Amino acid sequence: MPEIRGLLRQAGLRPTRQRVALADLLFAQGPRHISAEGLHEEAMANRVPVSLATVYNTLHQFTEVGLLREVAVDGTKTYFDTNTDDHHHFFVEDDNEVLDVPLSSLRVEEIPVPPEGMEITRIDVIVRLRRIKNA
Repeated sequence: MPEIRGLLRQAGLRPTRQRVALADLLFAQGPRHISAEGLHEEAMANRVPVSLATVYNTLHQFTEVGLLREVAVDGTKTYFDTNTDDHHHFFVEDDNEVLDVPLSSLRVEEIPVPPEGMEITRIDVIVRLRRIKNA
């Protein structure tokens, strides 16, 4: 827990009890992708008393300070990635699962010029997968 508290302080966040508990759940298992609902379920299973709204707020705070990366796979599904390095994603539609695609295995060419006064901050590619029937 001391490392988690230091991580939060370094990111400019006060290490409240709930933030520390949620960060511990998020980062203790190594790189992963999780939804707010999934983290809330883990919190409840680990007897961390937090509301779903608190989980959402905390995930967005962690994203704003660079501790997480938000991966929106469509208008209704958002996952949070503990790996903030540049990389792309597979989305397994059958399982609602997000997997990393190493940056070196996909090249994006011919990037459009952004409108005046804008800059490109990141390019996210999500490759959707579906299981082949009878395979």
